[in-house]
Amino acid sequence: MLVRADQLLREAARSRVGRAVAQIALVVAVITVLVGSTTVAMTTRLPEPADAASQHALLDPVAAAPQPLPVVAGATTLDVPRLGIHRSTLVDLGVDASGVLIPPTSTAVAGWLASSAVPGEVGPSVIAGHVDSYRGPGIFYRLDTLKPGDLVAVGRSDGVTVHFQVTDVITVPKDQFPTDEVYGPSPGAELRLITCGGEFDHKARRYLRNVIVSAVYVSAS
Repeated sequence: MLVRADQLLREAARSRVGRAVAQIALVVAVITVLVGSTTVAMTTRLPEPADAASQHALLDPVAAAPQPLPVVAGATTLDVPRLGIHRSTLVDLGVDASGVLIPPTSTAVAGWLASSAVPGEVGPSVIAGHVDSYRGPGIFYRLDTLKPGDLVAVGRSDGVTVHFQVTDVITVPKDQFPTDEVYGPSPGAELRLITCGGEFDHKARRYLRNVIVSAVYVSAS
């Protein structure tokens, strides 16, 4: 699973940030219009507070302090019914200095690439796991048996569960990994599940191919 992903993920992130900035600008514009339309009314003298307590509430800077922004959600659990995976914990994954994805240290769990899209947001959310080790099968040992129409659910740290439906399952040589298709921007919320596959090179001690499952957003609950 040694795939360079940092550049495409940054492009996808810039795309999501650009949309967010545009949305914020629209909200500011609407607020500006509303404030402008009430300027005359606000020049009149405000009514006196009914009592000292209400006066204190109007002037107390603590009472007027803005609320903290919500914490950005992350992927925490994975369900793949066809593979017998139920509420399996997801670990956060990153990339090394050269931009290569660092797989989970354990073969028993998969990991979410934290720089990819949060599941349910526009863009590809990337989850990777091992196929096996010398000790036995890994969490994605039978990933290549998934079929179009199979369901996958990803739990988020904010309590939302996002449901995806498999659309494609491919096995490709590692030197022909479709980086653009896996990590590049997508028109909607999508999911990628990645592991190793194909023949095992005993001399190099690695698999020669990658299994890639693509899925699209269905619903959230």
